[in-house]
Formats: sequence, C-alpha cells, structure tokens
Amino acid sequence: MTSANPPYRLALLDLDGTLTDSAPGILSSVRHAYATLGIAPPTDEALRLFVGPPLAETFALHGVPADRVPEAVAAYRDVYAAGRMLENSLYPGILECLTAVRDAGVRLAVATSKPEVYARRITAHFGIDPLVEGVYGATLDGTRGSKADVIAHALAATSPADAPPREEIVMVGDREHDVLGAAAHGIGCLGVSWGYAAPGELEEAGALRVVTTTDELARVLRGE
Repeated sequence: MTSANPPYRLALLDLDGTLTDSAPGILSSVRHAYATLGIAPPTDEALRLFVGPPLAETFALHGVPADRVPEAVAAYRDVYAAGRMLENSLYPGILECLTAVRDAGVRLAVATSKPEVYARRITAHFGIDPLVEGVYGATLDGTRGSKADVIAHALAATSPADAPPREEIVMVGDREHDVLGAAAHGIGCLGVSWGYAAPGELEEAGALRVVTTTDELARVLRGE
C-alpha cells in the first residue's frame, strides 16, 4: 500500500547509469578523444568509470596530462554532441517508475554531472521531460561541474520559496559522487544497482540503501 504521505517530497535523479544506459555513446566518444590526443586509452574496465563523474576529472585520473585535459574534453564533445549522445537507451521500467512516483505526489527533477545542454537533449529524446520539473546539469565552461554544485543548482531552481526539509529530499544515483554530492547538502542518496558503480562502491560511500529494480525504487520513493 502506498503511504498517504510519501517520505520524500523531492527526488533528484541522476541521468547516466540511473535513468539511461549511456555507456555506448560515452565510451566511444572517450576512445575518440584518446585517439585524437595520441594517448593509449585505459582498459575497458577503467573506461566504464567515465560514465557519471565530471569528464575533466576522469580524464585527469586516467593518463591525460593536466595541460591536455581541455583538448581531450573538446575532442570528446566534438563527436558526442554530433550524435553519439543518443547511442543510449532508457533502462527498462524507468518511465513507469517515474510516473508512479510522480503520481504519488513526489516532485522529480534531473540532476546530472553531464553538461545541461546535452542532458536536456537526452531527456527530451527519451520522453523524460513530461515527468520532471526540470533538468539541471553542469556548464560547458566548468564553472558548475561537481555533483555538489549541480545539486545546489537544482535545489535553487526547484525550491526557491518552499524548500522541503533536507530529510524530505533524496538523491537517486548509481555512483559514489552522487552519494557524496548529496551529503554535501545534508541530503541522503538512494543507490541503484543497475548502473556503473564498482561492487560495494555505493555502500562504502554511505548510500541510504541500494535498490535492485525500478519497481523497488518506486516503492521506496512512495513509502511502501
């Protein structure tokens, strides 16, 4: 039975690895960037770590010299923006989950480390827009890049006058930076198991719990 008063009034939703399986387009764009720079790419396992966190940080952690990170990001964006962002798919059951949660009275918004201009194209393409109040992401110039920065941006936009108490706001994400970014604002994070986290990553970061299906996510957000 659905609670008459769901435990959360606002859920902030990560995009890559949470709502969509975006690895194909992201990883092919990352490989293009390494080839453009003439640098050997990381292993396939390491490449999966590019899905979710801020891109510049991840390039710097995987063999790209600091002074060449902007060049790597530019090479990535050349092909990603040209169409590889749509080498992507919704996880099964996501739209049904969001519909059920919204219909239970929980407000929804997307909060992603992906540049907002790209995130908006993706959510529009996959039919997410009608289910959320807004789509909030990073800036292309890096002035808003961390997950904590994006969450601050989303909170300012969604609750300028009637902000729910922090305990009634939750982040939903698949990587540790979702958990840590939410914690920076005193917000808990529900982890999802179908994304790109390493085993134990979400638990070690302090996720409230890790759900394994979209049905379970809907039940938790609705207070069942």
